[in-house]
Amino acid sequence: MTQTEEAVRHVAGTVKWFDPTRGFGFVVTDEVERDILLHANVLRNFGQSSVADGSAIRLAATQNARGWQAVEVLELEAPAEGAEAASGERPEYLQEVGDDVPYEPARVKWYDKGKGFGFANVFGHPQDVFIHAEVLRRYGLADLGPGEAVCLRAADGKRGRLAVEVRRWEHAAS
Repeated sequence: MTQTEEAVRHVAGTVKWFDPTRGFGFVVTDEVERDILLHANVLRNFGQSSVADGSAIRLAATQNARGWQAVEVLELEAPAEGAEAASGERPEYLQEVGDDVPYEPARVKWYDKGKGFGFANVFGHPQDVFIHAEVLRRYGLADLGPGEAVCLRAADGKRGRLAVEVRRWEHAAS
């Protein structure tokens, strides 16, 4: 079945979750009976590589044999300040880190600004550390290059180690 104007429905809802690593997430709404798949490409067409859980969203969606799928993001509004923390839905990488967590020396393995994430290798640890764009923004960084030296604070997440703070290498000396 080809997509026609009649098959596209405009709905308002809330981002249930979005995982930039996997490249998709879901939107919940009272206007349709099932969750709506939100693919990273649809979000990128709106000009964003990621979206916070709990964000209000208006989108165009269509239903196919596999269920509802977003085809265009029309509007997006970030959750109210503190809403994530109050609901317990705050992404793991945006958790506060205590001063007792040491900085670790690391090198950027790769970072894709368009995708909004990348990975670093901490010296002496075989496991990669996930770095999300929001963590970079939080500490005044916009991009990272392969091989770049950084210092970071990492935490154990559901899917492995993730950076909760990333700083330029020079920060470790201060």
